[in-house]
Amino acid sequence: MKNFKFLSGAALLVLLGTSMSAQAYDADWKRGRIYYRSVCTSCHTTAPVGAINPSTKTKADWSAYLLLDKHAKGKDSVSKYVTKAYRASIKASNKAAEKFADTPDKELQEDIKAFLIKGAKDGDAPASCS
Repeated sequence: MKNFKFLSGAALLVLLGTSMSAQAYDADWKRGRIYYRSVCTSCHTTAPVGAINPSTKTKADWSAYLLLDKHAKGKDSVSKYVTKAYRASIKASNKAAEKFADTPDKELQEDIKAFLIKGAKDGDAPASCS
């Protein structure tokens, strides 16, 4: 029981910290939409998984997924695909990666999160990526 209370308290602190850091930057969901649709969706449509529309998950699901930072069933991290290094590696074949080459990683991550939350199943504007 003590461990549960500790873990619950730790999770709450992480969420509050994430919330406060999100307040420091006013995320641009439109920029997040461009990046997600151009980079994330283009990769997923060629993979066996297929496109993952924001409306396939709830806001809580997306928040938890991004907080865990696990991608490809835990084989790598979500944040890897938002780094300047990753964008530089694909910019020759991806205009969005080239367009956002100099965008700080944290800002782009917040932009994508804002798009996913807005377009979630229970978001303000459930979105598909077709």
